[in-house]
Order: sequence, then structure tokens, then C-alpha cells
Amino acid sequence: MSQRILIADDEPNILLSLEYLLRREGYQVLLARDGQEAIDAIVRERPALVLLDVMMPIKNGFDVCHEVRANESVADTLILMLTAKGRDTDVAKGLALGANAYMIKPFSTKELVQKVRELLGVQT
Repeated sequence: MSQRILIADDEPNILLSLEYLLRREGYQVLLARDGQEAIDAIVRERPALVLLDVMMPIKNGFDVCHEVRANESVADTLILMLTAKGRDTDVAKGLALGANAYMIKPFSTKELVQKVRELLGVQT
């Protein structure tokens, strides 16, 4: 069975392109369009990895990351922050809240796929 990845982003074009990219790589893909939807999906679906945007409606990615790490049942979920917020303080905040990795938009799809494989322990 392929691993499940949740993409949480409020930008439809990013959701569409990342969904296509990751399905092509053989992953099951779930989508969330805001922070609350992301939290609900993480608790319900238990994805192996979450690609998490910071700037989303209802709850931002930092809030989502914090809530996931505080919830014992899903605290071990891997989180890759994927965001345009690239200042050093933003990166430090994301990692301090428990993100496993942080990538800044725009990013190369090749680098993203490599980072996903690395986080999931997939051999290439």
C-alpha cells in the first residue's frame, strides 16, 4: 500500500500541481484547503506526511503544526512546511514548533520529491 500524504494549502493551483506530482510518484494524496480542514484530516486519515502551507485561512500552518504536536495520537506525523514565508525567523519558528523540514516557495519539484522521499525513508 502506498503512503498517504496530506497537502494543506489554500491556493488551488498549488494543490492541483502537488497532487498531480505526488500521485505520479505513487503516493495516495489527501487535500485540505485551510488549517482546520488539515487538522481534521490528520486526525481522521493519519497521513504519513503533511505538506503544510503557513498562510491559510481559519488556522495558519504554525497553529496546525503546534496542534498536531500537542495531540498524542498524531504527534509523530511528519510535517514539511512548504511556504513563501522564508525569513529566518519564520523558518526557526516552524522548526521550533516541530516541523520536520521547511521548504520555501518557489521550490523545485525535483527537490520537493527528494525531500518527501527523504522524510518517508524511501530509497531511490
